[in-house]
Amino acid sequence: MNRLNGKTAVVTGGATGIGRAAAKRFIEEGAFVFIFGRRQDALDAAVADLGTHARAVKGSVSVPADLDRLYAEVKAERGTLDIVFANAGAGSQLPLGEITAEHIDETFDTNVKGAIFTVQKALPLMGVGGSIILTGSSAGTTGAPAMSAYSASKAAVRNLARTWAEDLKGTGIRVNVLSPGATATELAKEALGEEGQKIFASMTPLQRMADPAEIAAAAAFLASPDSSFMTASEVAVDGGLAQL
Repeated sequence: MNRLNGKTAVVTGGATGIGRAAAKRFIEEGAFVFIFGRRQDALDAAVADLGTHARAVKGSVSVPADLDRLYAEVKAERGTLDIVFANAGAGSQLPLGEITAEHIDETFDTNVKGAIFTVQKALPLMGVGGSIILTGSSAGTTGAPAMSAYSASKAAVRNLARTWAEDLKGTGIRVNVLSPGATATELAKEALGEEGQKIFASMTPLQRMADPAEIAAAAAFLASPDSSFMTASEVAVDGGLAQL
């Protein structure tokens, strides 16, 4: 398929996991992709795998100057931008009673502030037919034990799409949320271990974790003209976790 032929995309958190899988899928469907992340070694490895239609820019979504540098590179090489996948995210466990201000700041700086400025700074390069995709989470609907900050941040992301769909009226730019459930990324494997992954899989009606490529397929749909009459929507790719 060449649904994204000639399109230019930005994927934050694009060096690993869902972001890297999405970048690969976008390229397979014809796009040129800029991946953005904090670790140079991971970015280098990703570009080596993704090939000549990928570029890597090092930086953090929580630092506005880094985003300015990202979009300056997009403008210099491609001129315009069609797809923004605001995928970078952070989250860790702290139960109520142990939550710290630092924990809140770290989570919201990446998941909320980072998403806001990733999108806002992209808008001057975007036009009719543009697609913005925000990474939500099943936790934004259901909550999750000891994940107050993360769950609340993803609920905020869901509301950003609803609000921005109103703000973007008349521009021809769409904004939607892609909400994965438990996904077998490198980070999940390290954080949960084999036993933890089994527990998360057992909580899901499909009785397994998602492969990142399955989330990437949904991202490609939201990026493409196939979803041209969708905005302010949430697409749950969670194996039914938050749906029952």
